[in-house]
Amino acid sequence: MMNLVHWRLIVAVADAGAISRAAERVGMTQSGASQAIAQMEKTLGAKLFTRSRGGISVTAFGEPVVGHARYMLASLEAIHGLADEQEGLGSGRIRLGSFPSVISNQLPLLLTTFRQRHPGIEVVALEGTDEEVETWLASGAIDLGVVLNPTPDRQALILGRDAWVVLTPTSHPLARRASTQGVDFAEIATQPFIHATGGCSVNGQSLARDAGWELTDIQVTVRDWASACALVREGMGIAIVPESVLPADRKGLRALPLAPSIDRRFGLVAPSTLATNRPLNTFWQHVAKATKQQ
Repeated sequence: MMNLVHWRLIVAVADAGAISRAAERVGMTQSGASQAIAQMEKTLGAKLFTRSRGGISVTAFGEPVVGHARYMLASLEAIHGLADEQEGLGSGRIRLGSFPSVISNQLPLLLTTFRQRHPGIEVVALEGTDEEVETWLASGAIDLGVVLNPTPDRQALILGRDAWVVLTPTSHPLARRASTQGVDFAEIATQPFIHATGGCSVNGQSLARDAGWELTDIQVTVRDWASACALVREGMGIAIVPESVLPADRKGLRALPLAPSIDRRFGLVAPSTLATNRPLNTFWQHVAKATKQQ
């Protein structure tokens, strides 16, 4: 049986040219998406896509099917828009600030599903450091902001959490220890270090300072987590990174837990006007439901 997720999936595959990226957009695993496409093709009795080394291409049969799916989904968005108008929501614009890793990993599916349900409300995602996001929130430049480790006194929805890990090349002496054996700051304080920030004030150096240590041999400072992982793989040093940003291909890399372990949480923070701003409150409830924090 085919449902809206299936139709959204085939449109996403046609747009992305790859099942993996399409699966992320609709909130499925790659294997689940592949199985869903195979089932649709079996039900329809013809191939929707052809697969090659260059990616995924839409077949001659698939072209009009994807076109009808686009029309159907657009019509559904229009119906949702009418429903919003009936409820007095109408249109609106929400400015949301966040640091890069959340914009690329946690927000896309939330924003896509919200737009499908409330097409009249536009959500504009602005990328900045966590310090910039805090400044924007304080000045009212943004309506919502994603911050690291929100304090209990703030109205926040936790979007995710992960542990900080020590990343080493496989040639490093630390890489020979058991994966469950943690690494403390005393062992790495004087090691050649790749200082990766991810656009956040909470990073390897700040964590070391909080623990009473200073990382003294910084080889290079980078903002991008992927760049840090690449430099570690090349043997330029070790790094402290969030577990969630580790690459899928870890050849040449070894990730070990910090001892004691340190987690980071990233939460969506709301202003005091949340209750009186209907579009804002609608988006907040959407995120709460998606993250099961109602």
